[in-house]
Amino acid sequence: MRLSEINLNELDLNEIGIWPWPAKAVVLILVFALLVGAGWYFDWQDRQDALERAEAEETDLRHRFEVRQERAAALDDYKQQLEEMEESFGAMLRQLPSRVEVAGLLVDISQTGLASGLEFELFRPQETREREFYAEMPIEIEVRGSYHQFGRFVSGVANLPRIVTLHDVEIDDAGGDNGELAMRATARTYWYLDEEDG
Repeated sequence: MRLSEINLNELDLNEIGIWPWPAKAVVLILVFALLVGAGWYFDWQDRQDALERAEAEETDLRHRFEVRQERAAALDDYKQQLEEMEESFGAMLRQLPSRVEVAGLLVDISQTGLASGLEFELFRPQETREREFYAEMPIEIEVRGSYHQFGRFVSGVANLPRIVTLHDVEIDDAGGDNGELAMRATARTYWYLDEEDG
């Protein structure tokens, strides 16, 4: 018997057991579709959403794991780099004079100028300024000489074993007929503040 030959008006729901098999198949398909739809609506959709959230979280966790794994793999390199930085910092600190050595350093700056052939008109240390972990002492300098003598002086100051920087450099004509120039600058020397210094 075909499905088209079945008269739906003759089918009684109380006698479903004696229906022809094509009608039973249609009812079974409808019940199955209804169960699948209800299962999707009430349960599987939430589980699908939870699965998608878990997959997204897995992707995020996997990415974080890879980043941390790369960091862990580079840990030895980071430790070595830290040791090199500490050594470098220690070497730089050794270039800073102690408070005791500042007087000798001032003499070195002045002798560097004299050895360059400059004539000092002013060499005045200023008040010490304390920073976070170091102190600096500006020194006002006014000298007369030639352009090349200034160059030798700046080069000599740069080659001192301790850190000295020159700031606010101004070079003007000294007003003489011999081409002499006047230079005004501020030299700054620094030293490390240990616990005793505050």
